[in-house]
Amino acid sequence: MYASSANVTERSRQSPMLAISTVIFALRPDEASGRHALWLPLVRRIRQPHLGQWALPGGPLAGSESLQDAAGRTLQETTALTPRYLEQLYAFGGLNRGPGQRLVSIVYWALVQRGEAAQAPDSENVRWFRADSVGELAFDHNDIVDYALWRVRNRMEYGSIAYHFLGPSFTLAQVHEVYEAVLGKSIDPANFRRQLRSATDIEATDAFLQGGRHRPPRLYRYTGQAAPGAHFSFAGPAGVPYPARQNPARQRSTT
Repeated sequence: MYASSANVTERSRQSPMLAISTVIFALRPDEASGRHALWLPLVRRIRQPHLGQWALPGGPLAGSESLQDAAGRTLQETTALTPRYLEQLYAFGGLNRGPGQRLVSIVYWALVQRGEAAQAPDSENVRWFRADSVGELAFDHNDIVDYALWRVRNRMEYGSIAYHFLGPSFTLAQVHEVYEAVLGKSIDPANFRRQLRSATDIEATDAFLQGGRHRPPRLYRYTGQAAPGAHFSFAGPAGVPYPARQNPARQRSTT
């Protein structure tokens, strides 16, 4: 059933509603291959519209809280996650994003470590999906996920992004694993390690990763200085191949 012209006119006179949504990325092993891949949690909608469909965590913006506080609150309420990396991604405000009053979503993206991701296990209404195969989501959340994927992959040129998936110390192999998981492609390990060792913002520690069957690898740490906002400034390993892809946000005329 199509909306009457009176309903359309009434809707055009209403102020848009504001909401917060968040794309949360974490590295998790793929059950089929055993290799780590980029995953994100989705929540099942328990009301109309799109009842029963999967969607990004989010909720309405309260008049008494900041955008970032609202993003943190909705994440805690829906997934129990409190990411240390939380940054504003984009504003989605297409005219026909959903029925009823126009809705503008301020979208954040978060990066969490494996231990943090374990705080949000699969449940009836929260489930982790591979970021590149989420299926059909509610509203325009497929567009949002596509844009977030494009953004995180392009931001990998700033190497500090990779370290938000890791702890305070890490091996070079673990950094290599992050790059391959996020970019979704194989990277020559010898060339990658050589470039990584020449980076100025990581340094070797005197500690080694214990517990393996082979010679324990040395642990490193990130030494870059925090920049204003939620991210760091770090020139990543030169020559690492990044996927060339048009910004998907520019392909949408409705947002």
